[in-house]
Amino acid sequence: MTTAAPVPPPGEPVRTDALIIGAGPVGLFQVFQLGLLEIRAQVVDVLTHAGGQCAALYADKPLYDIPALPRCSGHELTQRLLQQIRPFGAGLHLGQLVTGLQRQDDGRWTVLTRGGPRFDAGAVVIAGGAGAFQPRTLKLEGLDRHEGTQLHYALDEPAALAGRHVVVVGGGEIALDWALALGEAAPAARPARVTLVHRRDTLDADPAGLARLQACIATGAVHFVAGQPVACAEDQGRLVRLDIATADGGTQALPLDTLLVGLGLSPRLGPIADWGLALERRQLRVDTETYATGTPGIFAVGDINTYPGKKKLIVCGFHEATLAAYGVARHLHPDRATPLQYTTTSPRLHALLGVSSPAAACD
Repeated sequence: MTTAAPVPPPGEPVRTDALIIGAGPVGLFQVFQLGLLEIRAQVVDVLTHAGGQCAALYADKPLYDIPALPRCSGHELTQRLLQQIRPFGAGLHLGQLVTGLQRQDDGRWTVLTRGGPRFDAGAVVIAGGAGAFQPRTLKLEGLDRHEGTQLHYALDEPAALAGRHVVVVGGGEIALDWALALGEAAPAARPARVTLVHRRDTLDADPAGLARLQACIATGAVHFVAGQPVACAEDQGRLVRLDIATADGGTQALPLDTLLVGLGLSPRLGPIADWGLALERRQLRVDTETYATGTPGIFAVGDINTYPGKKKLIVCGFHEATLAAYGVARHLHPDRATPLQYTTTSPRLHALLGVSSPAAACD
């Protein structure tokens, strides 16, 4: 469960101590480390769900290098991190692309998003991984004008597609998961027809998922077409058909109400390149004492940063987020000491986390 982001008065920015750009594992853990220092945070991410690359690209694949978790999936790691940060009430602003940073006269930052909220932040932590992960689009003439109505690059509300003709394009785990979610839904919530389209007749998915797909195909819950989308057709401004070039040289017309495109995600540095920050091979250079960039008030953690000895591992990002939190605290309160406290013994941290101390538990 995510925390609802606060809604400021119309025209007013969301004011926060720190804004974290990126809701991947490192960005979420950054919320936790800031929260222990009583620094309020908001999080913004271009994806429509938390977890970043970890959840988007390998939600069900096992991770073996997370401390104290011998094996967990990207989805499980995301859910555990969301649970861990819940006491701090950080708002999650998802599906929002950050487009610009503007330094204010008092040293705070105005952060702009495309069509979404703007933020007034004392510090900014960029945890954007390799950049903004954006869906790979299906490039057909006239198709893009249906985005958000009939064309979607995410499956947000499967039940809303009940009774519709749905075409899913893609051959990886994302597209397969969508097709299975729709095909295995209860009859009342199931689309009238689900068709999975991939350019070849083999899919890039695990054996268990392929077995489930075969079962759905056998019952008619999902149909499969091997071929390449080559055109779309409209009627009175609505998308009504997708034309598929098949391997035998023919064309198959697929009537549709909704088109889901699951061709994967592509990391793009995007607007970060235009923010005037020091870059080295498309990554942000940082000071490893605080993970500050060369711009006061801007920090960078995770795969987006670089420094001598950098390793692109989640566990390294967790370390970076810890030190960055102290750097943010020093930036926001330069005249205030930030003592190191331990969650095992600190009553203050126990109060922040909403837990009882061991001594109190024994009373």
